[in-house]
Amino acid sequence: MGIIGFLILGLIAGFIARSIHKGPEPGGLLGTLVVGVVGAIVGGLIASAIGIGGIDEFFSIGTWITAIVGALVFLFAYSALVGGRSAAHR
Repeated sequence: MGIIGFLILGLIAGFIARSIHKGPEPGGLLGTLVVGVVGAIVGGLIASAIGIGGIDEFFSIGTWITAIVGALVFLFAYSALVGGRSAAHR
């Protein structure tokens, strides 16, 4: 998959993950892109580590599920870090 395809995958996966997850998230279009791209990388690494595949083809359903799950993992980790930090400052 090329860089443009990976960015489109990241943007869409980030948008889907942000619509599923409710909590503190990086804002705007750039935040969504970052969430999706980081999520695709995280999901691909996790999938490769446990031996179920990775992010290979743009039109593969496994690629999309991996990217969305990775983005959700990233958002939950981000919420835990930012949510815990803001609660400590009150």
